[in-house]
Amino acid sequence: MPSIRSCFFEKGIKLSVKRALKKGLSNRAMDEQRQMLDTVARKLGKLPKNCKVEKLQIEGLYAEWISSENAVEDKVILYLHGGGYAFCSATTHRPLAASIGKAAGVKVLFPEYRLAPEHPFPAAVDDAVNVYQWLLRQGYQPSNIIFAGDSAGGGLSVAAALVLRDQNEPLPRALVCLSPWVDLTSSGESYRKNNDVDPYLTLPGVKDAARMYAGKENPLDHPLISPVFADLTGLPPLYIQAGNHEILQSDAELLAHQARKAGVKVSLKVWDGMWHVWQISGPRLPEAKKAIREMGDYIKKVFNS
Repeated sequence: MPSIRSCFFEKGIKLSVKRALKKGLSNRAMDEQRQMLDTVARKLGKLPKNCKVEKLQIEGLYAEWISSENAVEDKVILYLHGGGYAFCSATTHRPLAASIGKAAGVKVLFPEYRLAPEHPFPAAVDDAVNVYQWLLRQGYQPSNIIFAGDSAGGGLSVAAALVLRDQNEPLPRALVCLSPWVDLTSSGESYRKNNDVDPYLTLPGVKDAARMYAGKENPLDHPLISPVFADLTGLPPLYIQAGNHEILQSDAELLAHQARKAGVKVSLKVWDGMWHVWQISGPRLPEAKKAIREMGDYIKKVFNS
């Protein structure tokens, strides 16, 4: 059963979204919307204690090393943020990535991949693959790298792994996906079933973001745009968290189904009463703390196996 605090959280999110829509946020310029999200994140998001950030450039991309005092040096989470492939940044997702890294006891590499609509598919996939290859050139072993991401970043993690597999390159140790957006055709039942309970996402909004990312030339069921339509054979183990109050619940379930059918080892947990990427709420939400702790335990187990 969801905590009482989570019920208040969810109601607060719904109210905040309604207020933003009334103020015409969605009608503002893309840059202004991004700046507003960053401003809110600076006020609300805090790094866990004893975490530090080191800025760098990788292949022309801004990136950050995020580490805690207990982080081992030779193991890395390559974190790919969500935001519909069009929004968000290190500013919005740094606390979440840092919390996962601290729970796992490893460093996090956080690149800011190029965003749509200025840079539609396949720009984000190319950037994720290039950053992974950069890690390999720095001497990190594939078995000591895990891809992790939320929402679009979860889909991007899977898509990047598919590209690497098809190029016969060594794959990361595992993929960790939080509320992954992996079906941009919006075909799943939860897009309708959960539409009234999802405090964040709407079907029209998701469809607009999907077309913005795919561009005019690419079908939404392209296997690197919607990895649930790909052959997932040969991918590393998948760890997936999703909530049953989000319209993307079906994405997570279909990804797990398709991966298992392809012989991939899968761990899927659908959390009761949780919304899209609730883990970003951090220590203020009991379910977020527990989800991050479970992710950390999984990553430790995979790296030590």
